[in-house]
Amino acid sequence: MNPPPPADRPRGLGRGLSALIGDEVAAVKGEPARAKDTRSLPVAFLRPGKYQPRKSFDEQPLADLAASIKEKGVLSPILVRPIGPDSYEIVAGERRWRAAQMAKLHDVPVVVRELPDDQALEIAIIENVQRADLNVIEEASAYEELIEKFGRTQDDVAREVGKSRSHIANTIRLLRLPDAVKALLREGKLTAGHARTLIGEPDPYARAMELIAGELTVREAEQRSPKKHKPGGKPPRDPNIVDLESSISNKLGLKVHITHNGDEGGEVRIGYKTLEQLDELTRRLSGGR
Repeated sequence: MNPPPPADRPRGLGRGLSALIGDEVAAVKGEPARAKDTRSLPVAFLRPGKYQPRKSFDEQPLADLAASIKEKGVLSPILVRPIGPDSYEIVAGERRWRAAQMAKLHDVPVVVRELPDDQALEIAIIENVQRADLNVIEEASAYEELIEKFGRTQDDVAREVGKSRSHIANTIRLLRLPDAVKALLREGKLTAGHARTLIGEPDPYARAMELIAGELTVREAEQRSPKKHKPGGKPPRDPNIVDLESSISNKLGLKVHITHNGDEGGEVRIGYKTLEQLDELTRRLSGGR
């Protein structure tokens, strides 16, 4: 049985990285890092984080960042944790570290924090998910690692990374798909909404190729799915609406429900649990971002 998460560890890391260091680094004590927390370290002292959920870095965006760094320097510090003499593991900011090497910088600004493994993974997930840097399979694998390796529940993960529980559950379910289908998701050829209709299919890869070729719409895929609904139960929801809910929820970090009544219109409901979440939502809707 997995041990329960420590009772004294900080909660709510998903409340928004703007409260951290330059939108990037988590405030592990509940306060944003100050300028005095930042120092310079040689790039050679840093190494990639072992819990970095992102497995691939696109060359062109990395080269663009390197060009910017060469001109203006690294504007936002990298969060690291000490692992030995003159040795630090990157928790958040590996992309900037890689670009700094491409720009031939000797030193980079860092903030050093003592962090346990589970927090290091949580912060890395938050950084990547909020910046949309992870493909959905990398995201799902990271959530599953938090659950299986660090004893989290899906509710725990949802609170920590600022997502809805349904988003966590639906994302993890994609790991049940065959490797060939997961490869399509990693490559961006198949959306998460499309992929969810394939779970339980006798030949999900063949159906995925039909979706990609445009020979089968998402609605048709849902209708032809072998998954049965109980008589008298609720009819299946439009997967396009479900996918849109998930997309908005991902961006806001809040639970979103859309009711669509065709030509009659509908409504969008956004749930929040704290006044801090309401303040953040209000700020975004008023154009404060």
